[in-house]
Amino acid sequence: MKNKSTMDEINEKYDLELNKIINNIKKCKAKLVLLQFPDGLKQYATIIVDYLEEKTDNKIEFLIWLDTCYGACDIPILGKEVEKQIDLIVQFGHNELMPRKQ
Repeated sequence: MKNKSTMDEINEKYDLELNKIINNIKKCKAKLVLLQFPDGLKQYATIIVDYLEEKTDNKIEFLIWLDTCYGACDIPILGKEVEKQIDLIVQFGHNELMPRKQ
């Protein structure tokens, strides 16, 4: 399965803390989750969503914010009706992992 090898590649390059995200989704019983990616990670957005869907309840819907993102203070402006429906916003960063000492 191509997504598996791609997720392995993503995990080698970045620590996205996907297990923490999965735990937070379950903890707050989120049904609608907005994922915000910086430009460097947008290319992996659908792969990450596929992974999260596989690891969580199928009734959870994920939205991908594709507008610009300049850091943690850059929260999407969605409009009051949409904001009321979103249970959780997850913002990703894209610093690469530090090299591991052998």
